[in-house]
Amino acid sequence: MKQKFSLISFVYLLVFVYFLIFSFSWPLLILSLFSFFIAFYRQYYSVLVLLLCFSLFLLMIKKETEVQERKQPEKISKITPYMDTLQVNGSRLSFRGEVNGNDFQAFYTLTSEKEKEYFKKLAVKGTFYLEGTLEIPEEQRNFSGFDYRKYLRTQGVYRLLKIEKIHGFEEKQDFDLRLVRRKAILWAQEHFPSPMSSYMTGLLFGWLDKDFEEMGDLYTSLGIIHLFALSGMQVNFFIELLRNILLRLGLSQKLVFFIQIPFSIFYAFLTGLSLSILRALLQKNIPLKNSSDRFSVTFLLLMVFSPYFLLTTGGQLTMLYSFLITFFSGKFKELKGLKKSLLDSTVLAVGVLPLLIFHFHSFQPLSIILTLLFSLIFDFLLLPGLLFVFLLSLFGTDLTLFNPFFIVLESIVRWVGYLFDQPIVFGKPNLIFLLLLFMLSGLALDFYKKRNWNLSIIIVLFLLFFFVKNPKHPSITMVDVGQGDSILLQDSWNSQNILIDTGGRLKIRANEQWKEGIYKSNAENTLLPYLRARGVSKIDILIVTHPDEDHIGDLESVAQKVPIKNVYVSASALEKKSFAKKLSRLNSQIHIVQEGDKLPIFNSYLWFLTTGVEGKSDNDNSLVTFGEFYGKKFLFTGDLEEEGEVRLQEEYPHLEVDVLKVGHHGSKTSSKEAFLEAINPKIALISAGKNNRYKHPNQETLQQFAARGIKIYRTDQQGAIRLLYKKGSWHIQTVK
Repeated sequence: MKQKFSLISFVYLLVFVYFLIFSFSWPLLILSLFSFFIAFYRQYYSVLVLLLCFSLFLLMIKKETEVQERKQPEKISKITPYMDTLQVNGSRLSFRGEVNGNDFQAFYTLTSEKEKEYFKKLAVKGTFYLEGTLEIPEEQRNFSGFDYRKYLRTQGVYRLLKIEKIHGFEEKQDFDLRLVRRKAILWAQEHFPSPMSSYMTGLLFGWLDKDFEEMGDLYTSLGIIHLFALSGMQVNFFIELLRNILLRLGLSQKLVFFIQIPFSIFYAFLTGLSLSILRALLQKNIPLKNSSDRFSVTFLLLMVFSPYFLLTTGGQLTMLYSFLITFFSGKFKELKGLKKSLLDSTVLAVGVLPLLIFHFHSFQPLSIILTLLFSLIFDFLLLPGLLFVFLLSLFGTDLTLFNPFFIVLESIVRWVGYLFDQPIVFGKPNLIFLLLLFMLSGLALDFYKKRNWNLSIIIVLFLLFFFVKNPKHPSITMVDVGQGDSILLQDSWNSQNILIDTGGRLKIRANEQWKEGIYKSNAENTLLPYLRARGVSKIDILIVTHPDEDHIGDLESVAQKVPIKNVYVSASALEKKSFAKKLSRLNSQIHIVQEGDKLPIFNSYLWFLTTGVEGKSDNDNSLVTFGEFYGKKFLFTGDLEEEGEVRLQEEYPHLEVDVLKVGHHGSKTSSKEAFLEAINPKIALISAGKNNRYKHPNQETLQQFAARGIKIYRTDQQGAIRLLYKKGSWHIQTVK
């Protein structure tokens, strides 16, 4: 029998079509075909026809995007910035801007403190005239890593503008709601001290500055950063506040609704047109009684006006939060008060967990209670209080006396973060596991009263989480950390993890204080996400080949996020006082390596071949390790150069290897002819930064490899490189 048209059924099927068009996979295709068959069997013909129309629309959007990406200009000489995106961090200026209908992400290095102050306070719309170069954004460089190009594409940005010189600024008098937001943010920053100003700009205007980055990371680790961005609670607060004021003034409900619409548009711009706010505003203003229909229409409107929203992490999370609230909010009507609130928070946490671990690979269980607690603080205290204080400040009232409250709040958050600093690391599920996790999480919520069912579902969920966290196949990964080294040896089922170096950036201190900015460590964007994606919650052994910054500069950053049980170093490395001081701050067991020491892994051992020369701390003093794993011989050489290679040959004249981790990033001072002749490698792994200033790897060195038929893999060209052992042999995978 023909079934009644259902908007939510259409949205369900549209999600499958959407991801098949923009992110195709075979498991998704199989599940989609099954869902389409069910829809056809139930005679949802109108749904299927509408689905075809939207499919054609999405295909047109995809084609248009490809055309726009190819049609980008080769050079521009001016740009009109979106004023509310201007951000100054040390000597670095960044903003989004527009030229002839094309959007660009722009960067500029400030030349003086005076120029820095000018841009920090700039609150006039206009156009910059400049010299600069356009670049294609960087793609994903690590397994499970961030794809900057893909992210910018979802924002309609296809090129980066690197500004070399600004010739002038032409002011414009056009009215711009983005400029209103910019002025509001500047007002808050100028009239209120930190950290009060950060909470004000974050909660009222959806804008968090760099000064809030440390606390932002802490809120993220506790699982409650969504209170600033994803919950849309600001919308409920402000819309209801407006409605109550207007109704008390005697206006009719119909008139209030018509006033509410332009206010919502104004508020959307005031908060930076963030996706979570747009979603919440649409759901609040769509005049439909059925919450399911309101959710569905909101989804479809976002699909039409912002087609790429579902490819962003924020878009997926805000829609999933909204879905869970819409379809599960009435499930616990028999409960009241705190018990119901706690159960609602648990439902949100369980329902969103699969997506959280897919994107962030970890979960903080405490976030269930913290979300409930901080939602009350933010919703009933901070939002109304900050709005009231901000409005009073426009009339000259000084209310900075409330700043101690925020200082105390941050102290409490830091204390909680100190007590619960390690979230549960789950690893990254593949698509099949993700779909299974969603299905089982939904069943767990739906059958929450049926204990026998729930117990079975929970057991299966735990098994899935176990397999996601503990990869079955052993692997050796050269992580792309830029111009540096970091190699992870991960045994089967996550039973042993050995990390050789952490990578790091050579720190060049600015000669003037005003140039100092707030930046994350290199590892936070490269190594740490990969460790979490592989389910690594602790590092059993860290081997420090030598104490150069590009090999071990991110040691403390990594140790703060992932506990390191044992650190193996050479005696010569400890002679470097700054490095020894770093080690002393770690909560790790320090081992001074002796030649011949061995570490168990891969049903074999990793051997230390050399330990360096006392009194020296150079590249040739790198710890060199060797292992024969599942029929292949591996040699890891750190920054070993010619003198060290000669010494290694003398001590081990019969050493032969299959896979060589090339010394010193492939420089001309390493991998000499005699050394290669002696060890006779088949594969060379080179860790070097893309377009690095040292020109590594050197062409002569590459020619040496080519002349011997050695297969070369380079992180600067191919991104991270992983050797995976399965089905009795090693398989090489690269990101590119």
